[in-house]
Amino acid sequence: MSVLPVFEVPGRVAMVTGAARGLGRAIALALAAAGADIALGFRDVATGAGLAGEIERLGRRALPLQMDISRMDEIGPAVAKAVERFGRLDILVNNAGVAPGNPAREVREEDFDATVAVNLKGTFFTSQAAGRVMIEQGYGRIINLGSQAGAVALPGESVYCMTKAAIAHLTRCLAIEWGQYGITVNAVAPTFIRTPGTEPALSDPQFRADVIERIAALHRIGEPVEVAGVVVFLASPAASLITGETILVDGGWTAR
Repeated sequence: MSVLPVFEVPGRVAMVTGAARGLGRAIALALAAAGADIALGFRDVATGAGLAGEIERLGRRALPLQMDISRMDEIGPAVAKAVERFGRLDILVNNAGVAPGNPAREVREEDFDATVAVNLKGTFFTSQAAGRVMIEQGYGRIINLGSQAGAVALPGESVYCMTKAAIAHLTRCLAIEWGQYGITVNAVAPTFIRTPGTEPALSDPQFRADVIERIAALHRIGEPVEVAGVVVFLASPAASLITGETILVDGGWTAR
C-alpha cells in the first residue's frame, strides 16, 4: 500500500448510469480525467456520441450503451457489453434516478411504480449485475447517488424521499455482503445542484431563495463538479477503508 494517498483511478473501468446530462455527465468526465475508461449508460443511446467524444479527447476510451435501468432486459446486456469491450468492470456509479414532485395525497400508483422502478429496482439490479463481475474479479467500487432527501423530509416529495432513504440502507447491506470480495459500496447524497433537472424549480426566485437559506453553512447552490469530486474520491485508493457510508454533499443543510 502506498505511503501517500492516491486520489486517481488510472487504468480502471467505470460504468456511469444516467450519463446524458447533469451529475452523470460531470461524474463520467471526472472519472475519465482521473484515469478511467468509461462505459456510459443512456436511456437513449443516440444521445451519447457527444459525451463519448469528450472522454476520448481526454485520452480515455468510452462506450455508449443503451441502458434504461427501468428495463430489466437492458441492464444485463449493457454490463456484459462493457465487460466484453474493456475486459473488466471496476467502478459502478448508480446515478440514474427520477424525482417527480407530487403531494402524497395526489400520488397515483403509476407514478409510485415509475419512481421505484428507476430509483430502487433499477439501482439494485444494476448493482447485482455489476457485483457479479466484481465478485469474480475480487475487486470493485460501487457508488450510489442518494440525496439529502433520504435524510430530511421535502414537502411534495414523499415517494422520492422514501427511495433515497432506501438507497442509504441498500448501500449498507451490499457493503456488508460484498466486502469479503474486495468490493466497497458507498453513497453520495447531494443537496440541490445546478443541473438541467433542477433548473425549472431553481428558476422560481422564491424557491431558490428558500433553498439557499436552508443550505445553512454555505448559502449557495452546488455545482455538478462538487459532487463528482466526492465520487472520484470514493472510487480511488484513498477511500479503500470506507464502505457502507453515505456522504452528504449538502452545504450544511442537514447540520442545521
